[in-house]
Amino acid sequence: MQFGLTEEQEMIVSTVRAFVENEIYPHEDEVERTGEVPPEIAEAIKQKTLDLGFYACNFPESVGGAGLSHLEFALVERELGRGSMALNHFFGRPQNILMACEGEQIQRYLLPAVRGERMDALAMTEPGAGSDIRSMKCSAVRDGGDWVVNGTKHFISGADHADFVIVFLATGEDETPRGPKKRITAFLVDRGTPGFTIREGYKSVSHRGYKNMILDFDDCRLPDAQVLGQVDGGFAVMNTWLYATRITVATMSVGRARRVFDYALNYAAEREQFGQKIGKFQGVSFQLADMITEIDAADLLTLAAAERLDRGLPANREIASAKLYASEMLARVTDAAIQIHGGMGLMDDLPLERFWRDARVERIWDGTSEIQRHIISRDLLRPLGA
Repeated sequence: MQFGLTEEQEMIVSTVRAFVENEIYPHEDEVERTGEVPPEIAEAIKQKTLDLGFYACNFPESVGGAGLSHLEFALVERELGRGSMALNHFFGRPQNILMACEGEQIQRYLLPAVRGERMDALAMTEPGAGSDIRSMKCSAVRDGGDWVVNGTKHFISGADHADFVIVFLATGEDETPRGPKKRITAFLVDRGTPGFTIREGYKSVSHRGYKNMILDFDDCRLPDAQVLGQVDGGFAVMNTWLYATRITVATMSVGRARRVFDYALNYAAEREQFGQKIGKFQGVSFQLADMITEIDAADLLTLAAAERLDRGLPANREIASAKLYASEMLARVTDAAIQIHGGMGLMDDLPLERFWRDARVERIWDGTSEIQRHIISRDLLRPLGA
């Protein structure tokens, strides 16, 4: 891995950071207070992203994207991580899985998503199926040449603004020596399709304004044209396009941790107690040293995983390590920043208590810390036959 960024990559970092500071930060308090992103602000962020040439920057140039490498996209996500999730959602990074579109789907879903004309959301999680995707009950059953969908999905981020949703559904079951095994298929479902309802989800303490929604399917009929990839090929599509999304959690955790650290560092340099700046006390200065060491370590771990993808190397374990370490690092850094600020750290005059709450979900979504540890240990043990 090359240590250090190219001039072009440095420009990407500075451009996105300036965007976040100028276009995201000013609206954060309002979103935190109301739990909503005003439509005019959402549209303004989206249009400015399009004007900047960064909308759908995670897509190749062949379909109208900016064609950034995995490493460069990780740098974009790292800078976006400094800002509100609810607001930076409109910076626009459609799901890469749309690259699996074929035929008419390209004109109907892929290209409009890349151009910012239609927004997507991804739906896998169910009330009874989180990490265990094979246990999903939301199903699509053949009927007269169509698929009839019934069931519920929840914790679906971005569905409140989505024009269509990429939904993973159970489409059959195989008997195996270890018991029944669900077959999974991905479908493209338009908002407004009869039998498909998007409704408000639960109130979360993390990322206010970035809503999780509930999707209900009640005899929702879908033609074969809505299948993304192959029938019963949901895992193949998932493994091809989705496993790298864990890098997004890692990079955003690093970006947010750096913003939190800046608050702690500046406060330690300004606040006085017992006749001197609190940064002069080892109890504070050593915390700062530990914080920046962990942030830098998470940053390098994450960028190294992204760079492996760019070189076409296996990166599943490295991505899991980055997601695990960066998300847990963020929890420690936000907690330490509050400790350095004392009682004021818990007051909503400062955004630290928000960062603290927001940090909690990072260890859960896109694969819990326990799932990441399972991936890492399995990768280590399998070659040894264990």
